[in-house]
Amino acid sequence: MDAIKKEANDLTKDLVHWRRDFHRHPEIAFEEKRTGGKIARYLEEIGIPVTRPAATGVRGVLEGLPGGKTVALRADMDALPLTEEGERDYISRNPGAAHACGHDGHMAVLMGAAELLRRRRAEFKGTVVFLFQPSEERSPGGAVRMVKEGVLEGVDAVFGLHFWQPMATGKVGIVKGPMMAQTDDFRITIRGRGGHGAMPHQAVDTILAAAQTIVNMQSVISRSVDPLKPAVLSFGTINGGTVYNIIPAEVSLSGTVRTLEPEVKELIETRLRAVAAETAQTFGAEVSVDYIPGFPPVVNHPRMVDLVLEVVRNTLGEDRIQEIDPVMGGEDFAYYLEQIPGAFLFFGMGTGCPYPHHHPRFDMDEAALPEAAELMTRIALEYLNT
Repeated sequence: MDAIKKEANDLTKDLVHWRRDFHRHPEIAFEEKRTGGKIARYLEEIGIPVTRPAATGVRGVLEGLPGGKTVALRADMDALPLTEEGERDYISRNPGAAHACGHDGHMAVLMGAAELLRRRRAEFKGTVVFLFQPSEERSPGGAVRMVKEGVLEGVDAVFGLHFWQPMATGKVGIVKGPMMAQTDDFRITIRGRGGHGAMPHQAVDTILAAAQTIVNMQSVISRSVDPLKPAVLSFGTINGGTVYNIIPAEVSLSGTVRTLEPEVKELIETRLRAVAAETAQTFGAEVSVDYIPGFPPVVNHPRMVDLVLEVVRNTLGEDRIQEIDPVMGGEDFAYYLEQIPGAFLFFGMGTGCPYPHHHPRFDMDEAALPEAAELMTRIALEYLNT
């Protein structure tokens, strides 16, 4: 067993402790005061100076030998606005907030990588920047604010990791090019003329118009988008009416659009507006559509993906690489990749953990923590030494 692997394994107790502490004390977007403070104090204690971008974020800078390149490693900090369920002794103590996505593990892993790299600062040329980012779960996201505040200044490449429940513990999945989707939202408001449910001929029925709008929207993906191009259009809410026998004057709908290519996104937005308008006109109703762009797609740089895969092969083994397709979830790591080369990867942690991300009983296999810390450490070293 080589030194990095042994040292990562020796950190297991700390990694689990950090992860469970974050899990007990989750904080949602831009409220990560305790979380950011704990991380900042730890980095300073091990000799890594920090600044505090984006209000609650942390940026640590580890200097190696003079010269060389600069690589950034990123972890997200925020919890979900969700009430956790279960009987674990580290269950959330903050009502209405829960680490049900894995960010607690991401922070622990990056703290571990900071310690492993600190011990090797005399063995590499260049600089490692540690980015602990607030508000990944809430659009417009903390990454865009981090970028605006200059966290990538002087950085040549950036890497990020997400624990992934659908994959067995220790497996690594990554995609060249688009890996995660653009995440747009829409709001449709249909206005008509309210009336008595027994006399629909005197009203303009917004309920019926809304129902037909939802049905007609299903043709946008199936009949307007190239079948070979991934796209999703889903409704999430329907709101209208107060009582069973009154036709309401207004109904609102909302949903999400997920795409991997800008041209497909633009096509869907255009068709969504047209279908909404034409359907409302059929029923004599009026309609307004608000289309809200979200995170851009996560687009991995091929050369950086090759670097990650080479590190995995050389340290964990070829059998750890799992071929995956792009997923239609979103991630604001995309904003970093719009600025500089880099790659985002999935690290499996789902063995024995049946509940998916964002479920109130979500948990992770903590056996993934030391290997993930080892992998992030080796990725940074490989980039700096190549």
